[in-house]
Amino acid sequence: MLDLDDVLAARDRVAETSRHTPLDYSHTFSSMTGTDVHLKMETFQRTGSFKIRGATNRIATLPEAARAAGVVTASAGNHAQGVALAATRMGVDSKIVMPEHAPVSKIRATENYGATVVLHGTDYDEASERAHQIEREEGRTYVHAFDDPMVMAGQGTIGLEILEDLPEIDTVVTAIGGGGLISGIATAIKAKKPETRVVGVQAEGAASAAESLAKGQVVERDGVDTIADGIATRKVGTKTFEVIEDRVDEIVTVSDSDIAVALTTLLERGKTLVEGAGAVPLAALLFEAFDSEDDEVVVPVLSGGNIDLNVLTTVILRGLVESGRYVRFQTVLKDRPGALEDLVDVISAHRANINAIEHTRTSRNLAMNAAEVEIDLETRGAEHAEELLNALKASGYEVEVLV
Repeated sequence: MLDLDDVLAARDRVAETSRHTPLDYSHTFSSMTGTDVHLKMETFQRTGSFKIRGATNRIATLPEAARAAGVVTASAGNHAQGVALAATRMGVDSKIVMPEHAPVSKIRATENYGATVVLHGTDYDEASERAHQIEREEGRTYVHAFDDPMVMAGQGTIGLEILEDLPEIDTVVTAIGGGGLISGIATAIKAKKPETRVVGVQAEGAASAAESLAKGQVVERDGVDTIADGIATRKVGTKTFEVIEDRVDEIVTVSDSDIAVALTTLLERGKTLVEGAGAVPLAALLFEAFDSEDDEVVVPVLSGGNIDLNVLTTVILRGLVESGRYVRFQTVLKDRPGALEDLVDVISAHRANINAIEHTRTSRNLAMNAAEVEIDLETRGAEHAEELLNALKASGYEVEVLV
């Protein structure tokens, strides 16, 4: 099993391509949670995520013949970029298989780092099957995204940095996809400071590690469904699961709604952009997915910031909806002059901002003298939204909230 010596040996190799990322104390999130929150900013890492660490360590330890033959891997995006840059820096040819629906930004970035990109399959697992086929056909070395001791050791250098910068840490919180990140971090943390708690977090729609721990063996899901594409794997690795069982204290799950709120709060209050997987640890802390004590020193690992702009737009809107700051409702008006103005007057009196109005008379479900109105509103929060909706109902409007 992976041990501390592997992580220590990886440190100098990893330093060739990656940077020591900062710990950022957050007054905002400390105040919101009652804990002492220090954010590990892997969003500032080269390629925008932690994956460059493990990729560098794996490729650096390949024999010369294997380097000459090139490498291949499968990735939803971040590992792809890490392998591409690490391979290019070491003069190794790389070919990356990405799911067909991988974010365009990640595909382009991977190509810009020097890799050949092949699009195949609907998720990581199908992409991985194609990558292994290329491995056999072209004699390349497969660089696994997580289930490889050298990859895990590279990721573990994050744990060394956290302990160096914050020796008094009580709890480290990190996302789990395939398990490489948490396996490496837990190995470093538990070997050097065993009393520190290691908490893993998964999205509810991709909770293979949580299910595997409950059953005592690796469980593969039929599919995954989450906005956190970076951790959308059907199962954890065999090697990572052994480490998780031995060194991770707790695994919890968060909903996509929780992730969206954490991402938008971090963007608005922390002025930091993360992808869905990067927001998962903070979501677990904000929504109390695990127990914490007052003034407990907690480090959520913000593992990556490579989010597609189209996805970001959707997530921001979802976060605003979940926090009550964006409301869409529908009501029916009498089809007469001034009816819409009367409705708008109620909204204006409660100082909500109208973002869009859709007005129609043609629905077959409407009476001949009626009109259906759908309105998008920006509000100040859940309490303000509820106050406005109650005022509309008190004014005689039958209101159906759509989002």
